[in-house]
Amino acid sequence: MAGLVLGPLVRYVDEDSATVWVETGRPCVVEVVCDGTGGRGTAHTWQIAGHHYALVTLVGLPTGSTVPYSVLLDGKQVWPPREDRYPPSAIRTLPDHRGEHAPDAETLRVAFGSCRWAAPPHGSSRFHGGTPAHDPVGPDALDTLATRLAADPGGERPDILLLLGDQVYADETSDAMRRWLASRRDLRTPPGDQVADYEEYTRLYYESWLDPDVRWLLSNVPSCMIFDDHDVIDDWNTSEAWREDMRATEWWQERVTAGLMSYWVYQHLGNLSPAELMTDPLFAQVRKAGDGTELLREFATRADADPAFTRWSYRRDVGRVRLLMVDSRAARVLPEDRRSMVHERWWEWLREQVPDGGPGAYDHLLIGTSLPWLLPPAIDDAERWNAALCGGERGPRWARIGERMRRMGDLEHWAAFPQSFEALTDLVTEAGTGPRPPATVCVLSGDVHHAYVAEPFWPEGAERPGSRVLQLTCSPVHNSVPASIKVGFRFGWSRAGRRLGSWLARHARIGRGGRVQPPRISWGKAGGPWFGNHLMTLTLHGRTARLRLDRAERGDEGAARLETAYDSDITHPVAGGAAETPPEGA
Repeated sequence: MAGLVLGPLVRYVDEDSATVWVETGRPCVVEVVCDGTGGRGTAHTWQIAGHHYALVTLVGLPTGSTVPYSVLLDGKQVWPPREDRYPPSAIRTLPDHRGEHAPDAETLRVAFGSCRWAAPPHGSSRFHGGTPAHDPVGPDALDTLATRLAADPGGERPDILLLLGDQVYADETSDAMRRWLASRRDLRTPPGDQVADYEEYTRLYYESWLDPDVRWLLSNVPSCMIFDDHDVIDDWNTSEAWREDMRATEWWQERVTAGLMSYWVYQHLGNLSPAELMTDPLFAQVRKAGDGTELLREFATRADADPAFTRWSYRRDVGRVRLLMVDSRAARVLPEDRRSMVHERWWEWLREQVPDGGPGAYDHLLIGTSLPWLLPPAIDDAERWNAALCGGERGPRWARIGERMRRMGDLEHWAAFPQSFEALTDLVTEAGTGPRPPATVCVLSGDVHHAYVAEPFWPEGAERPGSRVLQLTCSPVHNSVPASIKVGFRFGWSRAGRRLGSWLARHARIGRGGRVQPPRISWGKAGGPWFGNHLMTLTLHGRTARLRLDRAERGDEGAARLETAYDSDITHPVAGGAAETPPEGA
């Protein structure tokens, strides 16, 4: 008899359709049945490296409804479990917002965050004997959200969950994972206690998504995902020199191939709409083949070798909200003389998505990118300084020093790709200008293990967006926040940090005829920084937007709960207090 190994995950949902992802123990027919509506979807499993998967599409669902569902394998119900402490899993379809918004427009809630250890890495224990124990990094924000939703099924909940990178940590494994790795290979051989192949990646996803609270949460709340570096390895694609060093090892090619294969299976497919799935050639080939291992392996190998080969970025229109999720890892162009965060082919695709549908096509634009666009100014200055050094502005010796510092300091955000920073600025500016622009343009990011809100300023005489533009950064969902990070990022917003940044710019000759120029915009801090395990939620109603930051806290009685640390209307620049004044001369 077939069994349910992982899932179900509700992934794509719109007004009348949905997709549900599962992993099963053997080949079977997967059926998703919606209670009382006649909604039903069926799919045969397909195989990758001995594992069996299905992505079931449901169509004709009632609009704006909450529909409980069951999962059957070969006709036998396997979800929900017979004895389950959680409310029934349900698919909640969107209201019909495909026309102009009305005064009584429905509310859309978008929750987001990044960086989640399923369990702390080697050296600390979150679980002992199957029961929760002391967690040195604090409560998991996803677990805590699930607990809150399960306790109040009819209460407020996200309509969509955006997971902005580091869904799994291939390079920082838990005690349990290390024991399992040691049972199948010698950890004295590289890559040691990091994952090495596809089978080991599947174990990471089990560790992360079999968490009972998270499993129930993902069976209810639709999710969109994108990778960041730890989904493959720390500093993934940080520079051309880094790639050359990694390619010289015996284990790297299998690691990155397995990472992209598992990402396609566990994360990427669920980002696609039913229409996109129907026209995806690789998905069709894998299903037809039954065993798609070699097809997917060849695809992943080519995707790693050529950033123009496949597009991991994607677009989702959720009601009258447009989401552009940007791949800022696999799409990089790394030679120093033409470094770009995103290959030109995919830049062109992104630029085409912004005006699609014409003026007034959407009320809010969300640009998801795992790495923040607007960093604390001193850190932005340090990354531009490093980019200039690595590009040879002060000669070969400084270039070598710069490359070492780039890797040691993780100096690889948008500011470390200055031309791409300006391209993203242009994209944001274009989106927010012209007739009937969206009310807000928000760049959603994670990675940096703290949360903050930043607001850009355009110089006098420049074209300025009519939309409210904000950088919203939320990280981690469940991870450590070292004291050095707290000190460094607070310093990054300070006046002393700005003075250091000015000195670094002079040292690297930024803006004095070199390839690296200072940014055309400036920005200030409108909220934060906040430290801890967080989730941000955007509540979008017509052309209004409200931002809330919830932090997972452990109460005196030991139970974890989400406590609101920030809650403000962000539709207009005056809301919630203006951002701190930009540097003089901006």
